[in-house]
Formats: sequence, structure tokens, C-alpha cells
Amino acid sequence: MNIRTNIIILLSLMISTASLAQIKDSTINIWQCEINYSYQFPGGDMAQRFGNNSTIGLGLNYKFKSNWTLGFEVNYLFGGNIKDSSNILSNLMTETGQIINEYGEYGTILLTERGFYAGGKAGRVFPVFGPNSNSGIVFNVGAGLLQHHIHIENKDNNTPPVLDDYKKGYDRLTNGLSLREFVGYQYLDNKNILNFYIGVEFYQAWTMCRRDFNFDTMEYDDTERHDYLF
Repeated sequence: MNIRTNIIILLSLMISTASLAQIKDSTINIWQCEINYSYQFPGGDMAQRFGNNSTIGLGLNYKFKSNWTLGFEVNYLFGGNIKDSSNILSNLMTETGQIINEYGEYGTILLTERGFYAGGKAGRVFPVFGPNSNSGIVFNVGAGLLQHHIHIENKDNNTPPVLDDYKKGYDRLTNGLSLREFVGYQYLDNKNILNFYIGVEFYQAWTMCRRDFNFDTMEYDDTERHDYLF
């Protein structure tokens, strides 16, 4: 039995456990498989580099009968707003603001934002405004790793100055410890037909650039950053 089969069976067991549980009359122990989407606003040093972004993610959460919860999540971060993008590759550009590819033509370069957050979390459900005592106000806190960088896409891969290891001199790969807080509302249906949660969250991260040298500024970047996401 391979790893993929094991994962599928594990997820199936979790979904089955949740679907068979009778949650109408009492609090219960329950696995929660989460699929989430967030729209985020950057703050601190991160707001100087990026605009607003989105995340999509997966999580696994266990709610105890006491309504305390433990879990972990992995979120993929992406966006298209890079601030000061015209200066990042300026040392490679011609007077007209173009980058020449290996055929002597103008290369097509696209800069976007990419990153991820991975971490654990713990919290509690306060049963109010719901169909049962497993629904209500949710508060949880977590800690993990936040990473982001400038994704440099070179169409047709024909512009050598931003290929392979060369692009690492411009991508500003950055990561570090992050704390996270979430407050919102969780709804678990009595018949398990509709289950969801919605809320707001705040990330605070202490990060540094992980590249040895930035080619455009011709200097080492050892600045300690404070990155925020709302």
C-alpha cells in the first residue's frame, strides 16, 4: 500500500467519523478537514514590497468534547502587486526599460508574489448563536513559518540574466517565525450537510532575507524585518 493510498484512506476515515457523529444534543470529539481562502492586507515591511494578496490552504483540526481545539494548516500565498517593480531589474534593462533575451529580442518578464505559511494552532469554541453546542465563536492562536518572495517568470525561458541561479539575486526570498491569531464563527450543521467557518486573522512575522547577495542593489541584505498580514 503506497503513501498516496494511505492518505486517501486517512482522509476518508476522518470524513466518515465526522459524518456519523451526532452533534445535535451534545459536544463531541470530531476531526475537521479544512479548505480555506483568505484575502490579505500586508503591513509593516511587507507593505513596502507587496500589495494585497490571496491565500488558499488546507488544514486538519481536532475538536475535543470540551470544545478546545488543536490543529495545523498550510496556506499558499499569491498576489500580483509588486511595489517598485521597475527598479528590481533596472540594472538589466535598456534605456527603454526592456530586457534583452538570448535572441537579441525583448524578453517577457512577469513579477508576482509567492509564499506560504505552515504552522500549528490551538483554540476554543464558545457555543453561542448556533444550532448546537459545537458551533459558535472561535478563537485560536498559532505559530509557524511565513515565507515570501518575488516570483520571476521568464516567458519561454530565453532571458539568461533571470534564469536558474541568477534569478535568486533578485527574488528577495524571505522567511522567519510567525505568530497568528484568529477570531470568527464556526457553524456545524446538525445533519452535517453544511459546515463552515468565517473570521479575521492577523499574522506577525520576524523575518530576514535568505539570499546571500542582491544583484540590483549590489549589497548584502541582513535587515531584520517585521512583516504583518491582516
